[in-house]
Amino acid sequence: MGLREAAAAVRKYKNFLITTHTNAEGDAIGSQLAFYRLLKKLGKNAIMMNEDDLPCGYGFLPGVNDIRKFKANIRRLEFDCLAVLDCSDLGRTGEVYRVNRQAKPILNIDHHISNVNFGDVNWVEPHCSSTAEMVYALYKKMRVAFDRDSAICLYTGILTDTGSFRYSNTSAATHRVAAELVEFKLDIPEIYRNIHENIPYQDMTLLARILPRMKRDSQGRIIWFEVRKNMLKDKNITFDLTEHILSFARAIKGVEVVAIFKENLGVKDEIRINFRSQGCVDVNKIASYFGGGGHRAASGATVHGKISAVRKKVLSAIRKSLR
Repeated sequence: MGLREAAAAVRKYKNFLITTHTNAEGDAIGSQLAFYRLLKKLGKNAIMMNEDDLPCGYGFLPGVNDIRKFKANIRRLEFDCLAVLDCSDLGRTGEVYRVNRQAKPILNIDHHISNVNFGDVNWVEPHCSSTAEMVYALYKKMRVAFDRDSAICLYTGILTDTGSFRYSNTSAATHRVAAELVEFKLDIPEIYRNIHENIPYQDMTLLARILPRMKRDSQGRIIWFEVRKNMLKDKNITFDLTEHILSFARAIKGVEVVAIFKENLGVKDEIRINFRSQGCVDVNKIASYFGGGGHRAASGATVHGKISAVRKKVLSAIRKSLR
């Protein structure tokens, strides 16, 4: 299946429920909003619903106030297609997928190599820079005109998932797409500032506590951090510091893999792991071994166990991949 089948599904159904993965970031939110605007332009009915609150830094995106937050006692929603964007596994939507009690058809649009093809229609492009770039292609395929709002959402998704066009998933096609979107007189510096230069002071003080706890292996090829619950308690953290920590560590000479081990608040012995690599190591394979997934150079997993035991197992797997 591919773009043609996805476009056919959009044409076929009238009422859509749109969601994305938990802990959503720029590509998830940007592609979701742009897809919502595409449906509206086609005269469709659509509802957006996510597991979590909107992440800090994305309040500038047009239409974000239309995204509903999932509630366990939510009343029955009328839709005939569940559209899941930028999500490798249905379970990664959190509880939102449970709203689909009548097993309505699922449209799966994603670019993660770890996608398990959970939809009735699966449009998965692992070589695409972002799900936003895929939604751009859907606009073109369906001959739906862009406007400035859709351009802002799509550009934001591409910008974040390419690491501001630094990562290896950035292709010539990606630059051509971005160039067309910029033609809508986007304020590029303002978009960048909202996403990357908008950290609240209290969050920055936490970042200043985490960075000195950086550890590395004897050869300097692996860097890791542990973020314990006692560092997070009583902290009103509004900004996702993970990307900033990972980017900082990836910039160190000789580093090939970076990992963050974070104890999840409210869940006993649950560790969230985020991986980044310089490309030589496929961290998607490592994350998949521990029940997660993502991309070759950026992946994540959630593992149950004590943080020290989880760290030892994961670092052992990373070392084996470096041989």
